[in-house]
Formats: sequence, C-alpha cells, structure tokens
Amino acid sequence: MKVRSTLSWSAATAVALAFWAAPALAKVSAQEAAQLASTLTPVGAVKAANADGSIPAWTGGITQAPAGYKPGAPHPDPFASDQPLYEVTAANVDKYKDLLSPGQLAMFKRYPDYKMKVYPSRRSAGYSKAVMDAVIQNATTAELTADGNGIKNATRSIPFPIPKNGLETIWNHLTRYRGETTERSVKQVVPTPDGSFTPVQFSERVLWAYNREGATIANINNRLAYFLQEVTAPARLAGTILLVHETLDQAAEPRNAWTYNPGQRRVRRAPNVAYDNPGTASDGQRTNDQLDMFNGAPDRYEWNLKGRVEMLVPYNTYKLDGAVPVGDVVKAGHLNPDVLRYEKHRVWVTEATLKQGTSHVYAKRVFYFDEDSWQAVVVDNYDGRGQIWRMSEAYPIQYYEQPLLWDTIHAHYDLQNGRYLAFGVKDKDDYLRFDAPMSVNDYSPESLRREGVR
Repeated sequence: MKVRSTLSWSAATAVALAFWAAPALAKVSAQEAAQLASTLTPVGAVKAANADGSIPAWTGGITQAPAGYKPGAPHPDPFASDQPLYEVTAANVDKYKDLLSPGQLAMFKRYPDYKMKVYPSRRSAGYSKAVMDAVIQNATTAELTADGNGIKNATRSIPFPIPKNGLETIWNHLTRYRGETTERSVKQVVPTPDGSFTPVQFSERVLWAYNREGATIANINNRLAYFLQEVTAPARLAGTILLVHETLDQAAEPRNAWTYNPGQRRVRRAPNVAYDNPGTASDGQRTNDQLDMFNGAPDRYEWNLKGRVEMLVPYNTYKLDGAVPVGDVVKAGHLNPDVLRYEKHRVWVTEATLKQGTSHVYAKRVFYFDEDSWQAVVVDNYDGRGQIWRMSEAYPIQYYEQPLLWDTIHAHYDLQNGRYLAFGVKDKDDYLRFDAPMSVNDYSPESLRREGVR
C-alpha cells in the first residue's frame, strides 16, 4: 500500500518528525490546535470529504440512541437499508490492492472464498462535547514521558489529536474514550481449520479511571483502567479470574496483574500477563498484548508514523452485535463475510519494529488507526523472517448511547496455520453496557479472592 498524504497541515512534516529521537516533543501550539475547530475534527481527523466524495465530510457522527433503545440490548443498525456498492473477491482483488493492507491481500490468497462487501462510507464516530473539549485541551498540554513509555498532562481521552510521531499514535489508541465503566458478557472462539469450535464465555468489568470526568493522572493514582475478567464456561476453565491495574506512566509503575486459580483457590501475582505471552484460553492464537488489538507497554518497539491513507476497513458492523446467531458468524478460516461490512475510510499508518535487545514473537507490526476514533481497525503482524504471520481486524460500531466508537469483535487470522481467534462474539444473551456502578475498591486483590470463593 502506498502511503500518501491527505492532510491540509503538511503530513510530510508530521512523518519527518516521527524520526526525531526525543519523544517528549509532543504538545502543539495554540495556532496549530486551532485547526481542531476548523479543518480538523476535535480528534484530529480531516473534516472534509475526500477528492471524489467516496469518503464523506464528518458532520458530528451519531451521538444519540434511537427512541426506545435499552442499555445492554443489541444496537439497532442505523444503516440497515444500505446496499453493497461492490464486492472484492479473489478474482478482482488486484483492482483494489491500493486500498488494502498486505495482510488483507494475503487473506484473498489464503482463502479462495474470501470476499469483502463494501458499503457506502458512514462517518458515524462521534463523542460528547465534554470528551471532545478534553481532547482539544490535551493537544496543547499532553506530553510523552522522557522514554515514551507513558503520558502526562492529559485527561479523559486521546492526548495527541495532531500526532508528531508513532508513539503518540499508539498512545491515542490506548487512551481513546471507552466510557467510564463497561460491563460485558462475550465469547471467545478459536475454530479449528474445519470450523469447529467450543466457545469460551467471559464476564468482564472495567473501570476506566482515566476516562472519568475530572480525571488527572495524579488524582487517579496513575491508573488508566481497572480490569476484571472471569471465565464462566466451559466447565474445565470456569472460575479462572484475571485482575489488571493498567498504568499510564509505565516507567514509574508497570502494569500490575493477578490471577485466581479455582483449582488452587489462590490469588497469585501474574507478571507474565503482558507482551507476547499467550492470552487467556487462546490456544496460542493471540498474545496478551493483542486483546483490544493492542494493549500494555509499547516499550519493545520503535514506532514510526508513516502518514495517512484511504483504505477499506471494517466499519459499522452492527450485524455482529448479537443480531446474527454465533453459528452464522463463525466459519472455517474466517468470520462469515456475508455478515461483515467494509467501508472506505482514512486511517493513520504506524509501523512498529522490534527493538534490538528485546524479544517478541512479532518482529514487526503495522497498525492502521481509524482517523475518526483512533480505534486500530487493521494490524498486520510479521514473523522474524519478515513474512505476514497474522492479520488482525477490529469490527467496530458506534455505541451511540455513550457516544463512542469501539469494536464489537476483534479477530486475529493466522495465515500460516489456517486458524483464527475472535474475541467479543455475542449471541442474544450477551451484552455490553456502560452504566454499571463500580468502585476502585472492587478491583483489589482481596476482592479477587472474594470473587473466587463466592
């Protein structure tokens, strides 16, 4: 994919700055930040349509739920009447190769039946005025820590709406607004090459300390989020619980994690819940830092901002939000293309290359961040030989009751062994809601013990 500029404020300058050695040069001038109220959206996206109008202008997104919507219920599709503009298949993929990542192109070679249904582009991402005001404030105050392994002087949402280097883009993804609390019941599936699978059921609660109104890094004790995840099925795994305190300045204090093992009835520290150690019940098909496309410390990679491109990415995939039975979503090799939706959007491209002297199963990762939300929508993951190993896609919807854009499922496709993992799969009884009352006291190691013996 050829990276080309779509910016009015000189993408060439932004890309050049990505090579600067001092990551702390982050905040922008008031004059540059003024573009967030004119040519750019408050989160730094280009407000205007693209040259041929195939990507429309941003007009605020969807910020209100439809009448009668009940929190926790499947989200009605605001674009249900849209029809596909065209399909990308193995037969015509060369026509669209400039709009696809190397990993996406590899899917067409690996699976002859693979296709993308491409719909009209809908820039549905939108946020409350309070969240957008916080982002605009961050633009002139937020900074990376000296080593780039943390942020300071930021609040509530993305720190760097006008990014100057690759580290700033991954921190935008890590800190993007996901509500103040989330509670969800979802499934993880890891189908065999023939498509058979046993779903793993998760119950998950997160207190997003950094996203809360009035949050400062000081008054939230340097915490980005408090995360509690329990496996409730199948029986052989049920009762396993993971507790994580995710930090913002990870140089000052790295992630704290604990696990509860129901067989031992003990709470243990879990420093291995990070980086490329296998994720919970993943059968080795995702690393810990691939949950939510990327999480945790960015310190093992050099982050290089490449620019902004137009690309076909998953978007507004409301059929995945419990509207379609799990058996009709999960298929051999990949999710069912007939229930997916792709649109043309502008994305930021950041290349992460493994640092000398560090280790990770992925020698290189290329991230494609949606410009309207900073959600990583596609990631190409390379092995040590420089070959595509896994291609990851996030399938987002606009959760208009908040409002915010976030994936409903994210999947990691192994192009070498023909398997994949999908996290967030829902049936009619699964849910995600943003109104559950929570307290920091619910996320102590002592509370983990209580959860385990209840």
